[in-house]
Order: sequence, then structure tokens, then C-alpha cells
Amino acid sequence: MLLHQKTHVASCLCRFNLVQRTAQACTALAFNLRRKSEFLVALADYSIKCFDTVTKELVSWMRGHESSVFSISVHASGKYAITTSSDTAQLWDLDTFQRKRKLNIRQSVGIQKVFFLPLSNTILSCFKDSSIFAWECDTLFCKYQLPAPPESSSISYRVFAVTRDGRILAAGGKSSHLHLWCLEAKQLFRIIQMPTKVRAIRHLEFLPDSFDAGSNQVLGVLSQDGIMRFVNIQTCKLLFEIGSLDEGISSSVISPHGRYIASIMENGSLNIYSVQALTREINKPPPPLVKVIEDLPKNKPSSGDLKMKVVTGRVQQPAKSRESKMQTRILKQNLVGNIESEENDLPEGLNKKRLQILLKGYGEYPTKYRMFIWRSLLQLPENHTAFSSLMDKGTHVAFLNLQKKYPIKSRKLLRVLQRTLSALAHWSAIFSDTPYLPLLAFPFVKLFQNNQLICFEVVATLIINWCQHWFEYFPNPPINILSMIENVLAFHDKELLQHFIDHDITSQLYAWPLLETVFSEVLTREEWLKLFDNVFSNHPAFLLMTVVAYSTCSRVPLLSCRLKDDFEYFFHHRNNLDINVVIREVYRLMETTPTNIHPGSMLDAFVALTKGQYPVFNQYPKFIVDYQTQERERIRNDELDYLRERQTVEDLQAEVDQQRAEDEAWCQRQELLRRAEEARREVLLQEAGKMAQQRQRLADVKRELRMTETPLQDSARWRFLKLQQDQREMELQRLDDEMGSKMHMRDQEIAARAKDLEVRWLELESQKRLFEKDLGERQEAAAKALREDARAFRQRVDLEEHMIHKLVEMGGAQGQKTQQMTEEDLAKTEQACLNTDWKIQALQKQKCDDLQRSKCCQEVARLKCCQEVARLLRENRRKEIEVLNAVLEEETKKWREAGDKESCLRSAKQASALSDASRQGLLQQEISAARERAGSPPEKTSLSRRAAGWDTAEQTLIKKVRELRQRLAAQARQRRQAPGLLAA
Repeated sequence: MLLHQKTHVASCLCRFNLVQRTAQACTALAFNLRRKSEFLVALADYSIKCFDTVTKELVSWMRGHESSVFSISVHASGKYAITTSSDTAQLWDLDTFQRKRKLNIRQSVGIQKVFFLPLSNTILSCFKDSSIFAWECDTLFCKYQLPAPPESSSISYRVFAVTRDGRILAAGGKSSHLHLWCLEAKQLFRIIQMPTKVRAIRHLEFLPDSFDAGSNQVLGVLSQDGIMRFVNIQTCKLLFEIGSLDEGISSSVISPHGRYIASIMENGSLNIYSVQALTREINKPPPPLVKVIEDLPKNKPSSGDLKMKVVTGRVQQPAKSRESKMQTRILKQNLVGNIESEENDLPEGLNKKRLQILLKGYGEYPTKYRMFIWRSLLQLPENHTAFSSLMDKGTHVAFLNLQKKYPIKSRKLLRVLQRTLSALAHWSAIFSDTPYLPLLAFPFVKLFQNNQLICFEVVATLIINWCQHWFEYFPNPPINILSMIENVLAFHDKELLQHFIDHDITSQLYAWPLLETVFSEVLTREEWLKLFDNVFSNHPAFLLMTVVAYSTCSRVPLLSCRLKDDFEYFFHHRNNLDINVVIREVYRLMETTPTNIHPGSMLDAFVALTKGQYPVFNQYPKFIVDYQTQERERIRNDELDYLRERQTVEDLQAEVDQQRAEDEAWCQRQELLRRAEEARREVLLQEAGKMAQQRQRLADVKRELRMTETPLQDSARWRFLKLQQDQREMELQRLDDEMGSKMHMRDQEIAARAKDLEVRWLELESQKRLFEKDLGERQEAAAKALREDARAFRQRVDLEEHMIHKLVEMGGAQGQKTQQMTEEDLAKTEQACLNTDWKIQALQKQKCDDLQRSKCCQEVARLKCCQEVARLLRENRRKEIEVLNAVLEEETKKWREAGDKESCLRSAKQASALSDASRQGLLQQEISAARERAGSPPEKTSLSRRAAGWDTAEQTLIKKVRELRQRLAAQARQRRQAPGLLAA
């Protein structure tokens, strides 16, 4: 939703009108277009729309951005606009609302801001890498680039501000430093460090001033703490600040005339600050040079009041005065003093009497405070609303073609002059027909071109007061005013007036040119300012007296003139004349001129413009103006009708001429076609004769060809046959060559394959040697492992023998013998299991040892009948059975592994483990049986018999291991039945 605000300055009342509902968030706004009622709006859908506040309608809709638009800059002329997003900037023509150019950049470098410089045709582009470029608006040619900031100042530019004259650029960012660039010299000329509380700068804006000619000196800096500080960039002093830590400012903008500051607070409220109130202490006028000692306030006198008279040389005693007389004098003095005080008191605390004293002392006002003093002397009301209503009416029709009559080089000056004259014409109708109004207003427009409101009110005040009775004889010059000037001239310089009369020089030639241009043609800028310091400080008659003084002070060159052209040139060009002399002469004339001819007695005193609304100006013959307006309108209508009729006649004449030209062209074309047809018929006849001759010659040639065709065909046939034969021979030769090359390639391939086979054979040989070497190493490692296993086995055997030795010691001497035999049998059995693979004889010996050991065990068993030994043997047998079962389970697992056809080494290890288990089982069986039966020998199961059938081959070894397993299982079943027998 867009709202248009209308503010009345005098009553401070705000009114809002609904312009349009956009249904989108607004990201940027821009005003000051060529048509003042229009403004631009950037929306969240990346589009830009133009609305009219008067019609409340959508004027145009512009698209082209791919991201949100955060900045819109309008050219000073209002014709162009630049919209900026993070990835691109686009230049738009606001007359056609078409895009003219587009600024593309790399993705790594984003756009910070792109805007027009004031009062110039330059575009300034600022990027996120702190680079700044200046472009020509029309050609978009890069004019210059600002150098990179010094490395010592690590600042990333984020916000920018430019003075109204476009000479100084202020840049800031995430730092407490401000960089000031001189755009004319293209260099950094000052770095300002803000207070320590400032860590980052969010917004920059210069504070405009009506009297600094655009070279703004006060810069507003909004920092991260929400406080906006205003500093002087020349003295680097903090002037004032707005906002606080509790009520921080989110964003802020300053009015074009620098009178108000609008701030959006962080809590959502909108605050309006008066710059005049904020700068009241700063902009105090300097104290007057002339000091007046005022009397003490006098109340009602009493008997104690004393009156003293100051006399040089001696001191007198105070004398009492009469009470009634003192009362009368006091009342009279107070009344007169109050009246004079009311007349001389001016706005802003100035006093007109003191200013006149200062002016007489120095001859002019200080340049720095001249505009301020003028505004106070003229008591300008500064009616913003009334002036805006006049400006909103646009350019008056009488001044549409002002540049044709007054070709001013500066477009801005011409535009301001046109707006000021249009406002005056809208204020009063007579000013649209006043021919000398541009000459009258131009010097003030040039002086106040940066503040059009002040310019308008100064010109209006001048017209109301110093141009009294000028329009009574409109459209003729003011005869009454010129007569006043001529009467004063006749009184003070009759000779000069007679000289004018003798040469037929009227007041319209020597007085009116000075009045209608307010002396701007004959004085320099400094002289003109000095003159109007005195004009604005005195009665309106002072201007008329100045005309007389200018002529009387130039009487010598004027008396020497004889021609009318010389007089005209004199009063329209600058002359060698001291303005101080003229001003002194004016003051003399003001004092010495008689009252009956003094212009001051015929002109009214100064009257200021009214506040709120401007007064009605109707001091002119209204019927003449109305008649002229009507006549002008009638003439304009007649001229329009004449132009329309002439356009119609011209169109008809153009159509007739065009038709006549078309008819003539058609006739000419017909004539040309007829002549061309006749020429072509003659050519056809000639061509027909030539064709007949050609046919005859062709027939002769055909006959000759037929005669020569037969031998040619024969020769061609033979050549063709020979060519075919040659081609066949060449084909055969080519095939032979291909066969030879293929055979050669085959031989080469065979040779290469043979070489490859040889290399492959050598590689296989080397691999074979490597494999043999590896096999030898593996066999050596296997033998080493077998030796290690044998050593470990012997250690276990030694341990078992030691255990059996202890067991047998419990039974006495016979037990020792049995233990010895058992140890021998165990050692032999282990030795037999170890050497099974290498020696068959060792197996036979092991068998004999087993038989002998069995016999010894039987004999030992018979001798042991002791109950204690039987009990110990039963316990040992039970434990051995458990161990045997565990060993059998482990053997079963190893058998499964052996059944999977593992390597020979693992099979041998499993066979050795099985042999070891069998040996332990047999040993335990023999010991237990000997202890139980003590005389009946157990079943003989000789290891030599089990091992007799072993072969060195792997299959034989596996077979024998299976048989051994079956036997061990049968023995285990028998042992499960043995405890009953042992108990008996």
C-alpha cells in the first residue's frame, strides 16, 4: 500500500491519501521525476512501477531485474533513472519507460550502489570490493576510476553521500573512519575518525543549506548504535546528534531544503526533527559591532528619584525634578520607544536600525551573512505549502518557449527561471504578459538558484514593495514612476535634464532600462549585491533615487553624448562608475529632496508577505489584462485554426502534387514501355533472321559431324577397351602388391610372436627358478617346524614321564620299575610317532617295546593290591578317561580338517597329534588295567602294529589314522564298562 503525504508547515497537520494497493512489499522509492506528480516504486517481485499521485493510476510497469531492487537514483532533469540490485544496474528512460542500458558484473564482485551525481551528467558506480567508477550518462564511457584507498585504512565501503554541487564524495562502511574524496581532483583528501562508540556506519547524508551554494559542510552519520551524529567536515567538530541508545534510529532522510529530518525509529515510530531548532545555538548571528547603551527602566517616580546632568569640567549636585513633568516625559519616551522597537525589530533577533548603522559604517553586509540578513529584512514567510501548490501547476503556457527568447547556457538556471516565472504567473495573471519580468527576476534567480522558494518570495516582495504603481499603465511603462524620477532629476540637475530634452531622450530611455533590469545590466555582481544591501535596508523610494543618482553621477559622459544610440548603449552596458559614490549620492538625494516631489511621500512603506498564503496582487488594470488575455487566446485560437487549415491545404496540395507526379510518371512509363516494345520487336525480327542463318550453319555442321563421328567412335571404343585392359592389369598388380605386403606382415608377425614366446619362455624359466627357490624355502621351513614340534613333543614326553614317575613312586619299588618301563615305552612311542615318516624300522622296534612294556605292566599290576593304591588308580583312571574324551573330541575336529584335504604339513601334524593321543590313551589303559586286575594282561594293542602299515605317502597315512581312530573308539567303549569290574 502506497500513501502520499501532504504536510502543511504552518499548522503542522499531516494528511495521507491512498494512491494504490500493490500487494507487494516496497523495497525502494524515488521522486523528483520530470512530471512532479509521478514517482517510482520498486517492489519485492523485482519489478518497478510508476504511479501518479493526482490520478492515482499506474503509469508504467518496468521489468528486467532478477533480484530485489534496493536503490533508485533519478537524474537532475528527471528524464532518466537508475535502478540497482545486487547483480546488475539498469538505466531507464522515464519518457518512454524503456531500458536503455544494463550494467553487468562478475558474480564475485557485487554492486553496492549506482547513482547520478547532482548537477552533472555523470553516473557513479560503487562495488563491494571498494572500487568506484564514473561513467558518462549519454555514452556510458568510463570517465575515470578513483584510486584504491590506502592499505592502512581497512574499510569496506557500504554507504555513500555526495554534496549538492557534486564535488565531494563521502564513503563509509564497517569501520569508524569516513573517507572524503574530491571528485574534481579524483583523490582522497581527508579521513575523519568518528568517536570510539562508532564501530560501523549505516547511513550518510549531507545537510543542505540555502546559502552554501551546494558545497554542503555538515554531514549526518548514522552509526550502528542508532544515533545520527552531524559533523562539520571542515572543522571535524560534532555539531549535534539525534536519537539515543534507548530510542535508536533505523533509517533517516533529510528534506531537500534542509529544514526537517524524518527518522524511522527502531520501535516503529516516525520522528520529525526541526533543523532550525537543532542548530539554533550554532547558527546564531554574530553580535552587532555597534552597541547601544540603553537607559535604566523607569517606573513611577517618587520623592527619592534624582536627575543628574553630566557636564565636563565639574560635578554638579543632583537636583529634584517635578513629578508631573517627569511622568509626562517617561510615558512619551516609552510610547515612542515601543513604536520604534516594533518597526525596527526583525525576525531571528535582528534590529533594522542597527543593521542600517552597520551598513553605513561598512558600506555592505558580510558576505557570509548577507542572505540571512536579506531574509530577515524582507521578513520572508517561507510558505512551503502555498509555493508547492503554485509549483504543482507546472510550467505556465507563456513561458514554455522561454529558451528561444532568453537562451541561457546553464540548463539548471534556465529551468529555475522558468519555474519561478511560472509560479509568478500562476500567482497573478498580469505576470504572464509582463515582458520585462524575466529581466527583473533573473539576477535573483541566479543568486537563489538552489532555493526556489526563497527566490520566489524575494521577487514577490520586490514586486509588492519596490515595484509599486508599475502596472497602472500596463502594458506601457509606468509613466507615473518615471515622472517621479524626472521631477527629482529636474530638481537636482536641470542641466542634465535639459540635455536629455534637447536630444529627445525621455525617461523611458534613461530610467526605465535601469528599473526593469534592477541595475543588473550596468553593475557587476559585487556592485549589485552592495547596492541591494542598501535597497532592502531602506524605504522603497531608495530604488527610484538610485536611478537619479546613477544619472547625476554619470553626467559628464552623458553630457558628451549626442546620438540616441550612444544613450541607449550607456544605459544598457556597464560603465566606469564607482557604486560607493552612487550610494552616497542616493542617501544625499533622500535627505535633500523636497517632500512634495520626494517618491517616499507617494510610495507606501514596506509590507512583508503574509504567512500561510500569499496576498492577492491586483494592482493593475484588470480589464486590459483580461482583454489582452482574451485577445491572446483569440489570436492563439485563430492561429491554431489557421495552422489547421494551412495544414489541411498543404495536405491537399501535397496529395494533388503527388497525384500529378504519379500521372506524369505513369505517362512516362507508358511511353517508355511503348518505345521499348518497338525496339524489342525490331530486335526480334533481327534475331529471327540471325536464327535462320544459324540453323543453316547448324545443319552444315551436323553433316560434317556425322561424317567425322564414325571414325571417332571407333577410335574412342578402342581407347576405352585399352583403358579397361590397363585398369585390369593395374588391379592385378595392386592385388599382387597387397598379397606380398600381407605375407611380409605375416612373417614379421610370426617373428615377433617367436620373440615373444622366447621372452615368455625366459620369464617362465625365471618363474620356475623362483618357484623352486620358494619351494625349497617352504620345505626348509616345514622341516624346521617339524623339528620344533619334535622338540616340543619331547618336552611334553619328559613332563609326562616326570608325572608317571611320581605316580609310580607311590606304589613302591615295583611301581618304580613299572614307571621306568612306562617311561621307556612312552619315550619309544613318541620317538616312533616322530620318525614314522622316515624310518619303518623304528615302528617295528616300537612294537617290541610295547609288548615288553605290556608284560611289565601286567606284572606290576599283580603286585599292587593295596586298597589305597586301588583308590588312587580309580581316581586317576576317571581323570584320564575325561582327558581321553577331550582328546578324542579334539581329534575329531582335526580329522574333519584333515578330511578337507589340507596340505601335507597339516595332515602330518594331525597324524602326530592322533598318535600322541593314542599313546596317552594306551598308557592310561595299561596303567589302569594293571592296577585293577594285577595279573591278567589287557588286550594288546601295539603301536608298532598300528604303525606297521604306514607308508610315506599321504594316503597310506590317512588310512592308518582312520583305523587307529576306530580302535580307540572301541577301547573307549570297553573302558566305560570297566568300573564295575574294578569295583568288584
